[in-house]
Amino acid sequence: MAKPLSMDKPECFIDTESGGKLYVKESALQILQKIEQPVVVVAVVGLYRTGKSYLMNRLAGKQTGFALGSTIESKTKGIWMWCVPHPTKAGTTLVLLDTEGLGDVDKGDSKHDSNIFCLAVLLSSTLVYNSRGTIDNRAVEELQYVTELTECIKVKSSNNEADDSGEFVKFFPSFIWAVRDFTLERKIYGNDATEDEYLEFALKLKVGTSKKVMEYNLPRECIQNYFPSRKCFTFPFPTAPENVSRLEKLDSADISSDFLEVTENFCKYAFEKSEVKKLKDGIIVSGRVLGHLAKNYVDTISSGVVPCLENAVIAMAKIENEAAVKDGLEIYQSGMEKLKDTFPLELKNVSSEHQHLSSTATQTFMKRSFRDNDGGYLKTLEEKINKLFDEYLRQNEEASKRQCEDLLSVLSGPMTEKLKQGFYAKPGGYDLFCKDLEDIVKNYNSQANKEVKAEEVLEEFLKQKSVDSKAILHADKKLTEKEKKIKGEIEKINKLFDEYLRQNEEASKRQCEDLLSVLSGPMTEKLKQGFYAKPGGYDLFCKDLEDIVKNYNSQANKEVKVLPILLNIIVI
Repeated sequence: MAKPLSMDKPECFIDTESGGKLYVKESALQILQKIEQPVVVVAVVGLYRTGKSYLMNRLAGKQTGFALGSTIESKTKGIWMWCVPHPTKAGTTLVLLDTEGLGDVDKGDSKHDSNIFCLAVLLSSTLVYNSRGTIDNRAVEELQYVTELTECIKVKSSNNEADDSGEFVKFFPSFIWAVRDFTLERKIYGNDATEDEYLEFALKLKVGTSKKVMEYNLPRECIQNYFPSRKCFTFPFPTAPENVSRLEKLDSADISSDFLEVTENFCKYAFEKSEVKKLKDGIIVSGRVLGHLAKNYVDTISSGVVPCLENAVIAMAKIENEAAVKDGLEIYQSGMEKLKDTFPLELKNVSSEHQHLSSTATQTFMKRSFRDNDGGYLKTLEEKINKLFDEYLRQNEEASKRQCEDLLSVLSGPMTEKLKQGFYAKPGGYDLFCKDLEDIVKNYNSQANKEVKAEEVLEEFLKQKSVDSKAILHADKKLTEKEKKIKGEIEKINKLFDEYLRQNEEASKRQCEDLLSVLSGPMTEKLKQGFYAKPGGYDLFCKDLEDIVKNYNSQANKEVKVLPILLNIIVI
């Protein structure tokens, strides 16, 4: 399970350039990149100087953190982020987003406010709207940004098909209306009402089709349609007016017990009811993905284009799948580099570790990837792994060749010295030479029989010695007339060759079987994981099978050739 990450204090997440464009802070992205856990994202929006930051601090379990202002100037600029372990959902990170106050008189930029509101909606799984006083017509009208959502956000990427506003509800967060400094009695037609009943009454539509009625109903219809999951909390005054500016520094005894009770209920509800952030098709969002989403949305908005939920998911899939391929490849390469230190090894040992690491790499890929519907990224991973495997096989063969050559050099050392001294230049010298050669081959085979390049190196050694063999035989023929004995020795050499040929064929057969086992490894893993158990699976299976046969034919042709007939060594 991924380790939780906890920030000591909030960090600026989305800021504004001098030209007014929004951008995501790189330092915040680096923090989110480390969060592999699912995230619950609670964002607060509302008019400036309404105490939004206080609620965020309480959700973080702190008295201070997000800046609280004590003047008419908006304290929070852009969007600030605070990531803490979720207090009730194990294995989950709570991401708190405190947004810049809307309607700041110094800013006077309604488009900027609209972008901040849209980003809060797009990034959060629970949206808290913080207002002051009562939920009257003015309070509803101040939530004008909700009526602009269909203009600021698209669900589908197609320009030919208008977005269905009903689709928004599938992606939008749950909604909490926090009413601060509430002093009225909650009564409807003289009867006591709950906070939720009070909210629904305030959102009740008027009957009629006049322009005035339609303008009255529009924001209420948008709230009802876009946020079917709604909750309301009414907070009384927290303390005496002269102490409000020091709210974060006050002891509990100096704060209204009713205010603290509502605050506690608010936090409890937010913890229990706020869901993990999800994308289309139920894809769970981690901190890392949240960072990518924010970057995508902000860059899109800053470029003057309306952010599209579908395009964002596609972009995230590309980023995450490419990263998943990289993660899987690193797992494989790291393991094979460790194995490389022990080269040379038998082919079956290299193949076994390759299959194990390939499986681990695939599992690593599957944990991070999403929407790889056609298996293209998984195929890319397999191709990269196979390319690396071919290189490791080559390096193992080179190591094997060097070791075999060194072994033959040691074993043939005495023969080389005898040749220099003319030891075999006498009657019967050819017999002695053949006996020494036979002993060298016998010792070599006993020590190098498991090396992948054993036969190839031995074949090259015998070719080299064939020159000495011919010279010695030619000299021996002049020194002795024992032709029958020579023929007998020829038969002995032929018998030795037949044994070499048999061993070579067996080794070649083993190597071909190992090759097929390696090439079919990914298909075996896919079968285990049920990769082909989907529409189009048969075509994918056939394509993989065709690739196996093609790769086998191309590589099997390079197998060690049968040893040449040793009769060429001896010229009668």
